[in-house]
Amino acid sequence: MKKITAIALISIALVSCKKETKTITKVDPATGKTITVEVPADSVKAEIANAVTPAIKDSLGVYTQTFKLEKGKSYPLKTVQKDVQTMTAPNGQSQGGTSETTDEMSFFVNNFDKGVYDITINLLGKRNSQTANGKTIAVDTKAAEPKEEQLKMMWKVNKALVGNKLSMKMDEKGKVLSIIGFEPIYTKVSGSVAGVIKEANQKAAFAKSFKESFNEKVLKEQFTKNLVLLPEKGAKVGGKWTESENATPDGKIKLTTTYVLKSVGNGVAEISVSGGIPKKSDKATQQGVTRTMSSELSQNGKILLDQNTGWVKNQTISVKTAQTETLSDGKQTQSMKSVSNSTVTVNP
Repeated sequence: MKKITAIALISIALVSCKKETKTITKVDPATGKTITVEVPADSVKAEIANAVTPAIKDSLGVYTQTFKLEKGKSYPLKTVQKDVQTMTAPNGQSQGGTSETTDEMSFFVNNFDKGVYDITINLLGKRNSQTANGKTIAVDTKAAEPKEEQLKMMWKVNKALVGNKLSMKMDEKGKVLSIIGFEPIYTKVSGSVAGVIKEANQKAAFAKSFKESFNEKVLKEQFTKNLVLLPEKGAKVGGKWTESENATPDGKIKLTTTYVLKSVGNGVAEISVSGGIPKKSDKATQQGVTRTMSSELSQNGKILLDQNTGWVKNQTISVKTAQTETLSDGKQTQSMKSVSNSTVTVNP
């Protein structure tokens, strides 16, 4: 009887030591891919609680982009555009100049509720500079007012613009639902030039122009272009997608951009960028002189996204524009060429 009891106790002990296991799916932090693992049943809840689903995640190899932003944290959006232009005259002499524009803002997450982010956009700084013939002039909101009269108005406008806040609502997929808070900024900017622009009609024209360049529609388009990079249906590694936009108001010339999801892993999603506007020529003859205009644009670069948050880590796009104008009367031909090399960098 004692032996039977002992055997029974051992059997109970063995059964109690054999824990049930369950299969769950989770994200491998090293690759960012979804994997299947077997874990003890009583730790499934802990696994699920601790598993971090990245903002850029895959389902059957197709990656989609969402945003997982942390309440109480700020996310940067600094854009720098540098243009280097060279013009070559018919006699072969060249002259050029460089211009650079920097816009700096941050996005502070106030709250996240029912799939919508409540974000405060802080306008932090703006800088414009131009270099020609070895001389550089700059208008910087983080520096003192420039002494040159022709630069003071720009500085006053930029200075009135920065330091302000806008309120934005954005869903998890990056769709901007609303941006409010423009009216106080319009009032402040208009007031900043009161001492410079005297005529009432000129003030009205300036206010109208500023509102057309800085409003909800413009910022929605800007943020969508800079933040939402993967297509809504997603993309596989090596997958390609193309977007087209009007390069001229009449829509006859299109700028085509091709994107390729190069890789996803180690917390980063990399996208390559290429495309442009094919070479186009127009020819017209008037009073025996034929004028030929040809132009083309090419672009290339890459975008790095934070896989965990969906936010842009870095974006560098190079754009080259070449334009040639030729005049010919059948005996003599003269050409003037203009080449512009631009680099647009986000979060350098």
